[in-house]
Amino acid sequence: MEERDGRREMDKQIDDLFHDPRCTSAFFDRHGGEGRSVFATKNVSFGVGDEAAVVRKNRELVRRALGLDALVSARQVHGDRVYCSSGEVSGNLSGEIDGVDALITDRPGAGLMIQQADCQAVLLFDPVRPAIAAIHCGWRGSVAGIIGKTIARMGECFGTDPADLQAAVSPSLGPCCAEFIHYKEELPTAFHAFQVRDSYFDFWAITRRQLEEGGLSRDAITVAGICTACSPDYFSYRRACRTRDGITGRNCSVIALRTTDAAENTKG
Repeated sequence: MEERDGRREMDKQIDDLFHDPRCTSAFFDRHGGEGRSVFATKNVSFGVGDEAAVVRKNRELVRRALGLDALVSARQVHGDRVYCSSGEVSGNLSGEIDGVDALITDRPGAGLMIQQADCQAVLLFDPVRPAIAAIHCGWRGSVAGIIGKTIARMGECFGTDPADLQAAVSPSLGPCCAEFIHYKEELPTAFHAFQVRDSYFDFWAITRRQLEEGGLSRDAITVAGICTACSPDYFSYRRACRTRDGITGRNCSVIALRTTDAAENTKG
């Protein structure tokens, strides 16, 4: 990490995902934090056994790296509930919204944060309203249709037209490693067409399809195309299960609308 304008800068694998001064976003890797051992170094989850004080420090580093007023996160449950964040959001880095897997807002300065270790973070930006969404999408979320439900909720809350949306899909489990030996019981028949070899599935392609079905144009969708199970730069639950007991940290992906002052500074 380095100091820039008095602020610690973190390593981040991919940022400025939407190339719009009104929106800031990043897919953070596991480097540049405070953690040790299996949580080295930038685990952001309170639910995996890491020290709470270290997790709070890492979340603060994330918040400062993107210049945000606050971070909004959830106690994710691999479901399909969508939470609309409106009004004032506190800077409490320990509080989480219980039992939801997608967050939406039109409030500038509030970063929506997804925690993942192989699951996808799907970030959505509506440049017209403007409004944003952050979706935690593992295979169960894909089966439950959380992407389409989040797009619909943005329409209800903010008047978002899906045709205006842009999407970015985080580093996550790739088709090289997404093995589902019980796929006939776990995955719907419609997903079977995305099988790349026996029992291996391309969930990046499934997400593209679900985004398009939700109304996005194909050229508005960007997929990072980095497999977290293959890359040591990311926490991976699957890799941790292969090499030890499955205990590992969580990467994070964040999207926020910039405040007016921050957006103007970015233009300059």
